[in-house]
Amino acid sequence: MGKKIVIISSSIREKSNSEILAREAERGAKGNGNAVEFISLKNKTINFCKGCLACQNTLKCVIKDDAAEIANSIKESDILVFVTPIYYYEMSGQLKTLLDRCNPLYPADYKFRGIYMLTTAAEDTDEVSETAKRGLIGWIDCFEKAEFKGLLSCVGLNEPNEATTSEKYLKLAYEFGKNLK
Repeated sequence: MGKKIVIISSSIREKSNSEILAREAERGAKGNGNAVEFISLKNKTINFCKGCLACQNTLKCVIKDDAAEIANSIKESDILVFVTPIYYYEMSGQLKTLLDRCNPLYPADYKFRGIYMLTTAAEDTDEVSETAKRGLIGWIDCFEKAEFKGLLSCVGLNEPNEATTSEKYLKLAYEFGKNLK
């Protein structure tokens, strides 16, 4: 029996390279018998955390927007894949805001154990994703039962939709999804 995998795509750009490659990872994960939920942050309303910490007692956020439903999907998954374009050597603001809004999960009985990251960037060096990776690992460190399992960094992608012509990255993203454990 496969795992329950949640893939969260944080790009809001049309024809986003990161979302194109996230879909390939989804295809690979499904092809390996996993149940995959794909969540795009496009058209989602996710407000900033207020820092009130009420969620630490109630396990629910006081803010009523799309973050609560996404956090519930995260909580119930076995494996998480966070997908982000790299902006100024960091994860997208949309992803960082979502991670902040997952505060209700800290005291919860969450299922996820393995966490992965897939990034895209215009710059053509793999180091461009390191700051985003460190930021995600900082979040993961708050969850004792979870661990960072891997990063796929797809670099040198400038134009929207460019990933559709990159056989190398399409194949790597598919294999990345296929090998999620």
